[in-house]
Amino acid sequence: MTLEEDVAQWARIEAARRDTSVSRLLGELLKERMSTHRGSAADAADRLVNFGKRHKLSLRGLKIKDLINEGRR
Repeated sequence: MTLEEDVAQWARIEAARRDTSVSRLLGELLKERMSTHRGSAADAADRLVNFGKRHKLSLRGLKIKDLINEGRR
């Protein structure tokens, strides 16, 4: 893994503060980040639906999932 020197320095200090290795620290940080983004897809779909209601837009019976899949074709 390649890090900018200031980022690597911060990681070494933070790992020492937590009494762990830089590798383990990065793994923990990534796991935390991953868990905070798990609900993001559902939240995004809710925001899109609410946006449509607020702005009186109609999806004409289509579901968000169908719109997303349509974009992949």
